[in-house]
This record gives sequence, C-alpha cells and structure tokens, in this order.
Amino acid sequence: MTSEVNGLPTRTLNPPQVLVTGGSGFIGRRVVRALLDDGAQVTVADKREFPGGADPDGVRTVIGDLCDPSVVADAVRPGTDVIIHLAALTRVLPSIADPAATHQVNVDVTAALLEQARGTGVGTFLFASTNAVTGDVGRATITEQIPLRPLTPYGATKAAAEMLISAYASCYGMNGCSLRLSNVYGPGMQEKDSFVPRLMRAAHRGAGVDVYGDGTQLRDLVHVDDIVAGMFAAWRAGFSGPLILGAGESVSVNDIVDAARGVTGFDIPARHVPPKPGEMPAVIVDISAARALGYAPTHDLKSGLATVWPEFSEAAK
Repeated sequence: MTSEVNGLPTRTLNPPQVLVTGGSGFIGRRVVRALLDDGAQVTVADKREFPGGADPDGVRTVIGDLCDPSVVADAVRPGTDVIIHLAALTRVLPSIADPAATHQVNVDVTAALLEQARGTGVGTFLFASTNAVTGDVGRATITEQIPLRPLTPYGATKAAAEMLISAYASCYGMNGCSLRLSNVYGPGMQEKDSFVPRLMRAAHRGAGVDVYGDGTQLRDLVHVDDIVAGMFAAWRAGFSGPLILGAGESVSVNDIVDAARGVTGFDIPARHVPPKPGEMPAVIVDISAARALGYAPTHDLKSGLATVWPEFSEAAK
C-alpha cells in the first residue's frame, strides 16, 4: 500500500528509506539535501564521504567501490524503498579510451544493484541516464520514442543499463525509471570539467575558453534543482520507463558564452577548436512527458548561471 510522507511516496507510514549512489557528487549532494528536507532516511554510497564527515545529518554512508559486491550488499539493505542511482563514469572521451572500464561501472554495477534490489524488495529504481542514448538525430527533437543509436561507449552503456532496468521493472514489479538528463549545471560544480564550470573558471582567471567547432551547436542546459524536482515528480507518480528531463529550451554554445559574459561581467574570449568525436550537432528535447507528471523547470539560463558564479568568484578572492 502506498502512502505519502511530506509529499514523498512510501509503502508504509514510516519515512521512506532511500539509497543514493554517487550521493557525494555534484547532483547527488543536491538530491540528498532535498530528501533530508522532505524527511526521508538516506543512505549514500560513494567512493568518498558525504560532505560534513561520516553520517552527517543522520545520513548513513557506505564508502567504497560499487564494483565490489560487498559494498552493494551493504548499501542496499532490507527495508530500502527507493534507489536513486547516480554513480557512473560520465565523460565521453574517457569512455572512448577505455570502453571496458566504462561498461564495468555503468552496466555491471547497475546490474548488481538491480539484483540486490530484487532480493530485498526495493519498490522504485530511479536511474540517471542521458539523451546521448539516442545518438545523432541532427536537429530533430528528441523524444522518449526515438530509437537508441548511441555514438560512444558512454551512451551505449547508459542505453544498456536502461534495458536492464526495463526488464527488471517488467519481470519483478518494481518501478524502473530512466531519467534522460540533458546538460546539468548549478551550484557545487567547482570540481567539474564540463562547459559551464570552464566558463566560470575562465571568467575569474581573466582567461579564454575553448569552443568546439563554430559554436552553433545547440544544447539544453538544465539547472540541478530542476533535475531534483523532476526526479521527485517521477517518483511521486510511480513512473516506469524512460523520461526526459531538461530545460525544454535549447541554446547555442555561443549563446551560453554570451550569457556567462553577462552574468560574470568578464569578456571570456572564445577560441574555436576542432570538434571532438561523439559531438552532437544539436540537443533539442521534448519534456512534455515530464510536464504531464508535474515537472516545471524554474530557471532560465541567465538566472541559473547566476546561482553558479558566486562560488567561483568567491574562490578567486
């Protein structure tokens, strides 16, 4: 029987017990804080401690490599209601250099978590996937119905994990949702090497930034807080299947540079360099399925970048 505690669904009247893999990372920290605010009991499984040391704010921490079966068993204990699986190798170029390691982390670990979830009666499995599973669709709008033709080992491993989740949901009665995230940005990106933090670092150093190609390629940038809200919407709805989460508004890379200049007040010269393998000319996503569940992004690009810049500008002092 499903009930709700502070708006979050659970099978009992007790607060939901939630495992967040990769919970010490950029998106994970934001997810954990939101879960705690809503009264959930949270376990974090990561290679490093959750900020604040061991068991901060009542968070149970499992520190270790999820490639180790004993770490998986310790993380997914009986009584776990929900797994939010964020841990992954997420960079495209390293996946091309070492596809076997990418497969081990992104596919084998997902399979182990699903099997442990099946054995312990976990009801919901939320997975951080990517729109890279669709491959190059030109400037067509990406929907959940587009066939999966990934261009890189990274995209292929995410697609393989989606198929496993679909099979477990079908065979074993759990809700399995693969959240296809577009380019996520927001506070807490100081250690990241994606385009937004590179822009922020360039601004406070008075340096330039490399832009792959001519900068006209389109990207959907979505704020991390909107992603967290989308995860909660999918969970509340008991949604199974792929679900695209993005801003629903694509902008060119050149536009992103211009927006960063406006927010930071720095020139940020752009140097155009050849595109990398696996570079998609456009990411244009349809978020209508998520909107039907109550998902409503709140940040546009400028308001979102304004939440990122203070951390970088303060670091420069």
